Amino acid sequence: MEVELLWWAGCPSADEAIELVREEMRTAGLEPDRLEVREIVDDAGAQRERFIGSPTIRVDGRDLQEPGDEPLGLTCRVYRLRDGRISALPDRQDIAAALAAAEGSGRNDDPE
Repeated sequence: MEVELLWWAGCPSADEAIELVREEMRTAGLEPDRLEVREIVDDAGAQRERFIGSPTIRVDGRDLQEPGDEPLGLTCRVYRLRDGRISALPDRQDIAAALAAAEGSGRNDDPE
């Protein structure tokens, strides 16, 4: 399973997002140090990475929340929480669900 967090230096919530994802990885029995953290430094990188804002969190290449038609670029991202509120961080339950879904889909490849 690949878990990645893309961030931009202008985002004040990047450090908190990294810790949140690592906590959920730990809770799911995954090694939190395997989180791939990548800084997006310019517009070319944002285009190449399909970066719609910081923090962007993906599990096995799938964004936690479908970005729709959000423009790519160096900006802060907002997430819609399960209760409908807007937040700079995703809902903890969305992270846990994405990890569980990816782990479940990977079991077919597990030889045990």
